[in-house]
Amino acid sequence: MDHEGMVSMFEALVASGLSGFMGCSSALFEAALVEFLHNASVRDGIVVSTVQGKPVAISEELFASTFELPMEGLTDLHEVSQDLILEARRAFSYRGKMISTSCKKREMVSEFRLLNDILAKSVTVKAGSFDAMTHERFLMIADIYGGVSVNWGRLLFKIFKDMVTPMTRQARGYAMQICVLLKNAPGLELGESKEFPPLKIITTKIVGTYLSKNKKIYVDEDEPVRKRTSGKDTPEDKKLALVTVAQEAVPIQMLPADTPLALKRKTSKKRLRLPAGSDDEIVEKELDVADLVLEAETIGAVLHVEDSIEVVDITEGQEELDTG
Repeated sequence: MDHEGMVSMFEALVASGLSGFMGCSSALFEAALVEFLHNASVRDGIVVSTVQGKPVAISEELFASTFELPMEGLTDLHEVSQDLILEARRAFSYRGKMISTSCKKREMVSEFRLLNDILAKSVTVKAGSFDAMTHERFLMIADIYGGVSVNWGRLLFKIFKDMVTPMTRQARGYAMQICVLLKNAPGLELGESKEFPPLKIITTKIVGTYLSKNKKIYVDEDEPVRKRTSGKDTPEDKKLALVTVAQEAVPIQMLPADTPLALKRKTSKKRLRLPAGSDDEIVEKELDVADLVLEAETIGAVLHVEDSIEVVDITEGQEELDTG
C-alpha cells in the first residue's frame, strides 16, 4: 500500500495485540450462533449458554487465550497519559490543529477515520452511524497510536458480557469470535458453516477505495455543514437571496364614534426558505402592517459537500468487519 499513514495505522493495530481477535477464522454457524445468544447470560463473571441442549461456558481467560489477546496493561482507558492525548489530538486532525476527544469523524485524517470505523464495528460494536468519534474510542485509538500496553482481553470480555446482559444498551456482535469459541467447545456438532462474505473483509483494494472517496471531504474550519449526496452534487455557489420586503403605508382612517371595536391590525406571514439540507430549513417572520419597511439582508449559504463513506458503506452491510 502506497499510503504511508494507512500503513502505519495498520502496523500499530497489529502491534496492539488485536489482530488475533479481528483476524480470526471467518466460518459462520448461524443456527448455533442464534441459539447461543438467545440462551446466554452471565453467572459469576462467566458467560454461559446452552447450544443443542449442551452447556457452554466462556471465561475471561478462555476468551483471551483463544484470540491471543494481551492480559496485561491498562484496564481503564482513562489512565492514558495526558501528554499522549494532547499529541493524538493534533496527530489525528485533518487540518493539523488540535481537535476535541469527542469530535466529528470528518475532522480526522483518513487513516484514523478508518480505524474509528473498525473499532466501532469490530470492538465496541456500535449500531447505527459512525459519524461521531466518542471519547472512549478516541482513547482506544490514542493507545493504539501510542503503542500503549492495554489489557484487551479484559476490556473486550467486558463488552462481550454486556452483550448478553439484560437492560444494557450494548449491541450484540462478535459473531465470528463466538463461532470460533463454539467450534472449540467439546461435544457440539455445528454442521456446515457459511462463508463470511468476502466484501466484508478489509483488503488493500477496499482501503484504496476508501481513500479515493475520502479525498473529496472538505471541512469548514468554523462550522462544518454535512450533506450526503446521491448522484448530484450541490453547487457551491448556490445561494439564497432574501429580497427587501416593503409594506405599503396605510393611511389614517377616521372612524365613527359609535364603532364598538377598533379594527384589529392584520398581520401577514412571510415564510423564508433556506436550501434543502440546511440546519434551519424554514424561518418564519411575522410582518406587522404598522411596520413600513422590513429589510432583510442577503444571506449566502454555501454548502460544502461531503462525500465521505464508512467501512459499512464500502462493504455494503451492517455486519461485523474482519480485518484479517
